[in-house]
Amino acid sequence: MSQRFLAIQRILGVIIMLSSLTKLPPALLALAWREQETPGVFFGSFMVSFIVGVVLWYPARNVNYEMRLRDGFLIVSMTWIFASLVSALPFVHGPPHLSYAHAIFEATSGLTTTGATVIIGLDDLPRSVLFYRQLLQFLGGMGIVILAVAILPMLKIGGTQLFRAESTGPSKDTKLTPRIAETAKALWSVYFGLTVLCAVSYWVAGMTLFDAVCHALSTVSTAGFSTHDAAFDYWQNPILEWIAIVFMTLGGINFGLHFVAWRRASMSVYGTDSELRSYLRIIAGASLLVASILWLGGTFASGVEAFRHATFQVVSNITTTGFAISGFSGWAHPAPLLVVGLAFIGGCAGSTVGGLKVARVVMVVRQGYREIKQLVHPKAQFLVKMGGRRVSESVVLSVSGFIAIWMLCFVLLMLGMNMTGLDIESSFGAAVATLTNLGPGLGAVAETFANVSDGAVWLGTLAMILGRLEVFSLLVLLTPQFWRE
Repeated sequence: MSQRFLAIQRILGVIIMLSSLTKLPPALLALAWREQETPGVFFGSFMVSFIVGVVLWYPARNVNYEMRLRDGFLIVSMTWIFASLVSALPFVHGPPHLSYAHAIFEATSGLTTTGATVIIGLDDLPRSVLFYRQLLQFLGGMGIVILAVAILPMLKIGGTQLFRAESTGPSKDTKLTPRIAETAKALWSVYFGLTVLCAVSYWVAGMTLFDAVCHALSTVSTAGFSTHDAAFDYWQNPILEWIAIVFMTLGGINFGLHFVAWRRASMSVYGTDSELRSYLRIIAGASLLVASILWLGGTFASGVEAFRHATFQVVSNITTTGFAISGFSGWAHPAPLLVVGLAFIGGCAGSTVGGLKVARVVMVVRQGYREIKQLVHPKAQFLVKMGGRRVSESVVLSVSGFIAIWMLCFVLLMLGMNMTGLDIESSFGAAVATLTNLGPGLGAVAETFANVSDGAVWLGTLAMILGRLEVFSLLVLLTPQFWRE
């Protein structure tokens, strides 16, 4: 075996060992809460995962190989696949005793912060299992690979390649600190701080400490799992919903901006970012539009109530968090379709959010507007600008190509879902829910994927990883050129 593949095997082994550690906190909590079945399930799953990691790492532990960018793509893709496989074990061998297809879907949904679920009856599950689901989303929010780069000195070889392959959005090469490991640590520090602040806010506003911590883990990560089937409807508390709106919005902002604002102790950095301004304008405009539809359509009698529900669902969907108000799929038309469609846009680059990202959408819209002006004035020179600066033609072409490939994947996924037996509305909803990492869809998958075929479940699992890796990182592995030395 070549040095290249041994080096990749070494890093995968370490990351699988890291992933195995996610079973220990719920195992210890299960012991503390004196649960009957779950402690053994979590400890057993930990041992299996850890041994698999050691078996991969040990033979290649002394390999010294400097990785290239394409190696980063392979490692990141394999990391999400292997991490999902080993993270599924507790769902199979303990409550809720899922099939392998459903367990892998649930674990992948957690790690990719999608929030789609195949579990019905969350209120009846042991608390350790509920906490485990939330913990997967917290780790997946900033990315398992970035965590590995942050805490493992042995990964400093090729750390840049891993970071670039894992980071989301068009600004993925921007460093906040001189060393890539320090950048990863900085991002995780901000992420952890926001999560703690969110948990405290939920607790003060009326959640139990357990629910507050669990929902904080899935709010800042823009993930969407809940500890109750009714999610936020369980509390019927407007204050909790507004707290969720604030922290989902923060989770959709570039974490680099949060870090710079914290380091400078100044909010001015937020006002200078053109993508953030566009993001907030879209949220405000969509919230007002959906609220008007709901109020005029008679879904809610009060304009204030319509605005609160509209804002919650708009922010939840554009940040691809996926917390859903029960019955939102039955809102006055076209509100449900409009709200689900926001997931295509997503949040800011460098955030925990899925979707295309605001920067790309704004850029391609401006490129389209430029083409229209060019038709009217063929000899004139028009520029595409972002934040007052000219965007190079190569970047415009790159973004256009990305969106074209992404939309092609979406169409193929929707056709595939339809071939598994879903109707057209459900196929569209399932494709949006998984490829954008949104979670809830429309039709048969508006609340859960529990009742769809295994074919749709496996397709959804693939789509969640494809969406989390922004398509190219996975598709590049299918090209013959990638595998040539």
